[in-house]
Amino acid sequence: MNIFWRRGFDNTSISDLTDAMGLNPPSIYAAFGSKEQLFLEALDLYSQTNGDGIWDYLESANTAHQAIWMLLRATAENYTRGTSPRGCMIVLSAPQMEGGNATVCEELKERRQQNVSLLQRRLERAIVEREIGRETDCTSVAAYFTCVQHGMSIQARDGASRETLLAIADSAMAGWGALVSPA
Repeated sequence: MNIFWRRGFDNTSISDLTDAMGLNPPSIYAAFGSKEQLFLEALDLYSQTNGDGIWDYLESANTAHQAIWMLLRATAENYTRGTSPRGCMIVLSAPQMEGGNATVCEELKERRQQNVSLLQRRLERAIVEREIGRETDCTSVAAYFTCVQHGMSIQARDGASRETLLAIADSAMAGWGALVSPA
């Protein structure tokens, strides 16, 4: 997982994987079938471990504003903790579709789009609960906060501090009133 996270799918060789895992190539292929399948399993592991906790409060927070604010703050904390690679493996592993492995690129795209859908559904719930107005473009607002989160991943990878990422989260939330219509 860490090798793929640090180097990306395309820049990780079977040799890198055998060195990191202490296995020979036939053992890797016997266990996983392909480099792509190993990567997909590494993504699942990332989601259950290092990527865990970011989305925990999306549904349980009292308001959509609080849910997204907590999501961005958890993102800042998650992307800067421990000795793991910084940022989000799902965002950073294969951002370029052109020339990349189609299976991997599609899987990453799908996972990123699922996150946009989660935010959009939470915003739509906020309309039903009369927290925000029906004129709110939930698709655009969800895309905006996803872009902020992806940018935080790139910033983290480039060495931004937790304090900087928390400031980005707070700055993004400062524009809430301009992004949603009043109830």
